[in-house]
Amino acid sequence: MSSLFNRLAKVALMAVVALTALSSQLASALEEGDKAPDFALQASDGKTYTLSEFVGVRPVVIAFFPKAFTGG
Repeated sequence: MSSLFNRLAKVALMAVVALTALSSQLASALEEGDKAPDFALQASDGKTYTLSEFVGVRPVVIAFFPKAFTGG
């Protein structure tokens, strides 16, 4: 279970990075309450994960937190 949580956390962090990079494009394309578009990201374990793998299977949470000791 811990391994699955770690994978989900990595996917979520990568999703935040991708969404941040595309924020100007997504801001005009998506409205509040819209479903998130499917995306694929490679995690640090080398595997590629997609949002569609988890939708309907378990809750998907995208969370961001600053790296330790960065002051952010």
